[in-house]
Amino acid sequence: MRGLTQARIGLQRSGNALSSADVLQFQADHAAARDAVHTPMDSDGVVDGLKGLGLGEPAVVTSQASSRAEYLRRPDLGRIPNDLSAVQHSGAEIGFVIADGLSATAVDTHAVTLVDTIAAGLSPQFSIAPPVVATQARVALGDHIGEALGVEILLVIIGERPGLSVADSLGIYLTYRPEPGRRDSERNCISNIHPPDGLGYRDAARIVEALVSGARQLGASGVALKDTSSADPAVAAAAAQGELG
Repeated sequence: MRGLTQARIGLQRSGNALSSADVLQFQADHAAARDAVHTPMDSDGVVDGLKGLGLGEPAVVTSQASSRAEYLRRPDLGRIPNDLSAVQHSGAEIGFVIADGLSATAVDTHAVTLVDTIAAGLSPQFSIAPPVVATQARVALGDHIGEALGVEILLVIIGERPGLSVADSLGIYLTYRPEPGRRDSERNCISNIHPPDGLGYRDAARIVEALVSGARQLGASGVALKDTSSADPAVAAAAAQGELG
């Protein structure tokens, strides 16, 4: 069982005490989680990586949270942009926002490769706007950015809240027709992306492709849109028409 999960199960004990190895591992994982939250994202490294993907010149924006401490205390400020003048209207169908969220470690480790994998699956069919890198960012910051880009569908790739088992997990939030005021129920989330132990890049990209196709057919994202990436054609067609409850 321990070989199938990163969760802390079957820990060794001596009387009422855990083994020294398990205690030390707990402390190391706790430190990694704290570092993931508080360490700044390597924005320059992420931008350089995105430049190599051929999607256009990345823009960099930040929220109204002036520091990491304020970002953690005031989630509302992380949803509001400080300045969007660097974001140019593209009118493309798909937009990417790469946001630090609550784990810069996850973004630094996985984001560029994940964007590359998703873009490779979408680019033959859809136009893609130059990516935007966002710091001190919450998911809803993407609504402002997506509106400024003028995209039909926005993908916010963001560092997820770290835990004691995983500190480098990414999430993707898909929003159809992004604009300020969108509710969380109007988004679709793909979470736990952190290969090799979590969802892999290609598996995440396949889900994105299915959701993008479904959102365009349905004209909406969120609770009305179902993930049909592993469904048979009949189920996928019903989901695209909003016929599944």
